[in-house]
Amino acid sequence: MVYKYKDKNPHVKKIAFQAPNCAIIGDVTLGEGSSVWFGATIRGDVAPVIIGTNTNIQDNATVHVSHENPTVIGDEVTVGHNAVVHGCTVEDRCLIGMGAVVLDQAVIGEGSVVGAGALVTQGKKFPPRSLIVGSPAKAIAKISDDQYEKLKQSADIYLTLAHETAESL
Repeated sequence: MVYKYKDKNPHVKKIAFQAPNCAIIGDVTLGEGSSVWFGATIRGDVAPVIIGTNTNIQDNATVHVSHENPTVIGDEVTVGHNAVVHGCTVEDRCLIGMGAVVLDQAVIGEGSVVGAGALVTQGKKFPPRSLIVGSPAKAIAKISDDQYEKLKQSADIYLTLAHETAESL
């Protein structure tokens, strides 16, 4: 569902799929081809949330902001089940693993992978193509060209799945 918050309405472009029990609230912009899955919450109440094209926000993920810290998620990003993305920047073609937490003012560089269950602490910045794991999270390797292409495939698979799910419900 899409909800107004105060005077702020979500801007939902031609998204591929919006689950009936997701919540998109307030100052949220969703790019074309993006999808928001079952139980996910995207809340732009005290700052904006901007999500690019062909990005998927998977089941029970939470995307939120804090005062003075918007959340910006790029194109072709996968935000895994139960992940929390809060007041930070996730650049294009990243994977935020299941149950990972990315906190305020953190920056996840383009083409990076944040492993399942990782905790990216406030203000931590990672360069492009980083493999980020642990609690607190650390970059342990660089993403290869092959791995980078698989990030694009992940976004493409979810785009197809989103269209199929939208048609079947």
